[in-house]
Amino acid sequence: MGEVRGEACRILITGAGGFIGRAAVAEARARGLDVVALVRKSVAPEWAEDDGVTVVEADLSEPSSLLPLRRALRGCDAVIHAAAHLGGDDAAIEADTLAATRHLLAALPKEIRLVLVSSIAVYDLSKLAPGDAVTERSPLNRPGHAQDSYAESKLAQEVLCQGALQPLWLMRPGAVWGPGRTWHALNGFWAGPLQVTLASDGALPLVHVKHVARALVSAALTDPQGMTALNVIDDDLPTRARFVAAHRQAAGWPRAAIDVPWTLWLTLTRTLKRFERRLPGLLREPVLRARIMPLRWPNTALRASLGGDDDAAFETLLQRTLESET
Repeated sequence: MGEVRGEACRILITGAGGFIGRAAVAEARARGLDVVALVRKSVAPEWAEDDGVTVVEADLSEPSSLLPLRRALRGCDAVIHAAAHLGGDDAAIEADTLAATRHLLAALPKEIRLVLVSSIAVYDLSKLAPGDAVTERSPLNRPGHAQDSYAESKLAQEVLCQGALQPLWLMRPGAVWGPGRTWHALNGFWAGPLQVTLASDGALPLVHVKHVARALVSAALTDPQGMTALNVIDDDLPTRARFVAAHRQAAGWPRAAIDVPWTLWLTLTRTLKRFERRLPGLLREPVLRARIMPLRWPNTALRASLGGDDDAAFETLLQRTLESET
């Protein structure tokens, strides 16, 4: 696959005020691309003096967004769709993820490339065994059978976009981290000040927000040849133990941490299965397997399709990220 960029390229980015969206705007501008930043209300201060960023305020969850959206799409070559609800609130998911996607698709001209920010949460890890590789050919969750509401929403969002028959990239990032968000939910849990790591030798499927943005903009400039799905994962993936050690050294926390073998925790979840519906996430086997089971996360397809590489080894990138926060 190769870039199809002509003399100029204009990209519309939904959710442009969010963590991934804002990074995508910065990446597009660094490449000299004009950007239409679609926001609900959050406008990044760095856009104020940038003539290459056109801000459009619209609430994609509302049908009233269709008219301003159609106007904003004029002259655009691609759309990066990063708007979505990140939590488990069903009403917010219906509005901010699903209705927002339906309204975008209703306004989208057929020739425009669509880059959907999906998630690795769409994969059915119950079909895999410890040590397996998760690739773009791995089984997906069946609708109604995903491990949580967020995973269901990303799967439904993919189905909606595929049904629109746009030139489509399904971009599936791992756990996205960066300035202000150096921790994640894939290690274990906190018991007061104590970090309990559900340890294994599996790699953490992490991706730095700058690397996500780079992949999204590259996709927006590239013909997906119909529809292409890509897992967006970094090259250098730490184990959970390595992650905790690196974070303690770079950030000074967690000060107190213990390792519990994930297999021991799996046995506990199975013992408590009869109470599963009333238990928190990591005491339910589907959630535990989705977050903790040791797996391999190759990014071979990403690199073959869009190129790129990590800016540095994980420890160096973490240190630079923390320094940028100050």
